[in-house]
Amino acid sequence: MTDDVLDTLRRAPDLEAPNLFAVDASDRLILDEAAPTLAEAPAGSVVVIGDQYGALTLGAAARFGTTGIRTHQDRLTGELALAANAERVGLAGAFESLPLGPSLVAGARVVLLQLPRSLEALDEIAGLIAEHADPRVVVVAGGRLKHMSRTMNDVLGRYFASVQARLARQKSRVLVAADPLPEDQRPGGAWPARERHSLPGGRSVTVCAHGGAFAGTSVDIGTRFLLEHLGQMAPDAATALDLGCGTGLLAVALAQSRPSLRVTATDESFAAVTSAQATAESNGVADRVTVLRADAATGVPDASIDLVVLNPPFHVGAAVHPGLARRLFADAARVLRPGGELWAVWNSHLMYRPTLEQVVGPTRQAARNAKFTVTVSTRR
Repeated sequence: MTDDVLDTLRRAPDLEAPNLFAVDASDRLILDEAAPTLAEAPAGSVVVIGDQYGALTLGAAARFGTTGIRTHQDRLTGELALAANAERVGLAGAFESLPLGPSLVAGARVVLLQLPRSLEALDEIAGLIAEHADPRVVVVAGGRLKHMSRTMNDVLGRYFASVQARLARQKSRVLVAADPLPEDQRPGGAWPARERHSLPGGRSVTVCAHGGAFAGTSVDIGTRFLLEHLGQMAPDAATALDLGCGTGLLAVALAQSRPSLRVTATDESFAAVTSAQATAESNGVADRVTVLRADAATGVPDASIDLVVLNPPFHVGAAVHPGLARRLFADAARVLRPGGELWAVWNSHLMYRPTLEQVVGPTRQAARNAKFTVTVSTRR
């Protein structure tokens, strides 16, 4: 029955294309390797973290009749896809979606984990499990070999006495961790991490980041290039949107530089929005920066924004796909008032300017360096 369920899963509302899949070999391998522990797990003791579109959650429910599954997905589109897939296969009552925090893993006996790309994200997750799960917990963590490294074993080894690598299958591998280390043998430190940075124009900002947030506490070079032009952006704007805000650096910098500006920051990543909220609070602008977990600018009213700033991603998971940036451009156009500006920074080889012209409006190049282009598009 598991294969029948997995074969029906879809990515929607995320992008769907022939080279983008809702289930991969690592999902199936994690379920197979976890089978003995899942079969014996009491109701309510199974946790799933990083499920892409529901394969692990719904696979465990279908194969083992597991109920009371607690699940966390960083991406909102993955969470919505899980809910839609569960409804389609009649398993909507088998799980509950929760934030990444103590209540997610409290008393867990089995944790199924799609390994995150970020070692910092894995560190935060492993520490949370070791501190709050049942001492008998077994963590079955898997991924595609091309995205795994031996350092992942070392990260898990900071928190668990036993870390075993299982045999690879179909270019995927599982790591099994057990026996959480005592508190005095685990690393210290708290999330989110914090780092102070000097910005162009003489400003400074404290960047806060949870493990899964893009660029962590650093300032990525594309964002830094865009920040150089902060003073030129729609100087009369009363409202601004940091679309795909990450740690909230652009939103906070705008709020710092313009005391009358009201800023909304959106991202679909749970790690990003919790980081952005902490960044706003740490820099004393939380009263003027509203952070929303949203798919693009969902929830922001049409024609309500004077200025949008955007450093768009160009990967969907492991695949390069132009559809994500185009979707963000379209949402920026929807929320901008006529005459409002979209300031975007992008890798120059992606040549987004014709798309911006078509989707948003007249577009000019504001700056260009060896790697990035900054453009300003005016809403028709």
